[in-house]
Amino acid sequence: MTLSQTLTPSIKNAIQVLFDISIDKVEFQATRKEFEGDITMVIFPLLKITKSNPVELGNKIGNYLVENVVEVSGFNVVSGFLNIVISDAYYLNFFNGIKDNEQYGFVTPNPEDKAVMVEYSSPNTNKPLHLGHVRNNLLGYSVAEIIKASGKKVYKTQIINDRGIHICKSMLAWQKFGKDQTPESTGLKGDKLVGNFYVAFDKAYKEEINQLIAQGKTEEEAKKQAPIILEAQEMLLKWEAGDSEVIALWQTMNQWVYDGFATTYKNMGVDFDSYYYESNTYLLGKDVVQMGLEKGIFEKDPDGSVWIDLTDEGLDRKIVLRSDGTAVYMTQDIGTAIQRVKDMPDVGGMVYTVGNEQDYHFKVLFLILKKLGFGWADNLFHLSYGMVDLPSGKMKSREGTVVDADDLMQEMTNTAQKISEELGKLSGYSEEEKAKLYNTIGMGALKYYILKVDPKKRILFNPEESVDFAGNTGPFIQYTYARIQSIIRKADFDFSNVSGISHLHEKEKELLKQLELFPEVIQNAAQNHSPALLANYTYDLVKEYNSFYQAVPILGEADLDIKIFRVQVSKKVADTIAASFKLLGINVPERM
Repeated sequence: MTLSQTLTPSIKNAIQVLFDISIDKVEFQATRKEFEGDITMVIFPLLKITKSNPVELGNKIGNYLVENVVEVSGFNVVSGFLNIVISDAYYLNFFNGIKDNEQYGFVTPNPEDKAVMVEYSSPNTNKPLHLGHVRNNLLGYSVAEIIKASGKKVYKTQIINDRGIHICKSMLAWQKFGKDQTPESTGLKGDKLVGNFYVAFDKAYKEEINQLIAQGKTEEEAKKQAPIILEAQEMLLKWEAGDSEVIALWQTMNQWVYDGFATTYKNMGVDFDSYYYESNTYLLGKDVVQMGLEKGIFEKDPDGSVWIDLTDEGLDRKIVLRSDGTAVYMTQDIGTAIQRVKDMPDVGGMVYTVGNEQDYHFKVLFLILKKLGFGWADNLFHLSYGMVDLPSGKMKSREGTVVDADDLMQEMTNTAQKISEELGKLSGYSEEEKAKLYNTIGMGALKYYILKVDPKKRILFNPEESVDFAGNTGPFIQYTYARIQSIIRKADFDFSNVSGISHLHEKEKELLKQLELFPEVIQNAAQNHSPALLANYTYDLVKEYNSFYQAVPILGEADLDIKIFRVQVSKKVADTIAASFKLLGINVPERM
């Protein structure tokens, strides 16, 4: 139970006793640093109903709490705010209750509750994962883990865009220029090899366009008449018709890409419980359109196309079936959502991790599913995120200027190695231990830098800045964790028992107050689908610990009870850092 939950019934009771008034809720906020107190009650909302002034009301409630609530040891009133001082005994009891709880902050899911499905990654099979996919994967994975920690069953999934003209472009370029190259013959990861042919197609296409323009065609005509694009379109028609040769090549090249993706996901530290493929889902939803027509939700135009009119909802008319009877992306997404609930009947909601350029699409999708009468449609959420930029500018995959996810992760490891070697603190490490540490620091830097930012905000990613060992960075937090592990290793006494202390140093109390927030932060991060709340909480916890570490002796403390307590608190801080970082997908090193 949080401090606010502990105090709320007593404050409600105080208002009832003092003013014979019942109130529904009590508003709290953190006490400002310049005032004494551990939690602050906002008393402005009660002035009107109690017909009182701020000072009088604050003093009445404060005196009632001191006299009647064992946890409250004092108070002060500052212009409409009641700053409440909590007893050391409360924080000591709290700490003794959590210090050995390995699951502190985590809620066990209720088997009866509905599950949440979180979709992320959703790549195309014509190129490797890039920097944009990195943010997508890190966000989706972390949100899934945080929702799970908050007490819900979670399924992680993705839909792979494995069909369409862009896939045929890579296939055709391989046929034309590939000379039977394979990942094995070239030593390239399969996704990189296929991506090279996507770039090769674009190069050949541009050359043909320029030739046609030189012959007198307009640019628009040249783009449509270039022989290579006509061949790619022909290949797509053959794929849709089930041509055995085209299908065989499609399966082979896609498998190369899947094998490449699997390596990237493993290195990134993300996983999935299920996979959906557009080649299996692109026909889904057409039967739902028929059902919607019968219900009057959709309407058919004279040309045979089917639409939904959402102008009354502040949106526009949206096509759900073309005049030739083929599905659009919206139709597929409707069908896929319904199919997922059929596959996993305990799913009661979904989170879609997709960039903010698709905001409008998801507004329409969710509204259509609600109008079709699916109860779970009330629990759909678009985890919309901003793009990731590098100092060098935007990325274009067809031109081969994309920042490859594998290359980025390797660069982060290399940057961590360079900075670690400059700091020169790795004497006694084996080469294998060094390599593992560089990866832990580099990936921690990358993940934390991306996840500490509110998902909606655009990020300018600076690799060097992210690996700084000071400030709000992953390595700074990892270093504090490693420092605590060093303290624990040096503690040559039994610190497992409850210490006999009854009073807290100011820095100890501040640290325990920060630890107490952890369960609430997990819940808030889950509700807001924001790993940033958890990341920045962890930074605040580490700052508070470092302040404590600088202010009081730990292993050098003469009083054994105090020394035991400070080691116990240090260990709990380290455990909380590790637990929080695990939810962000970040590892912590035992030594640094």
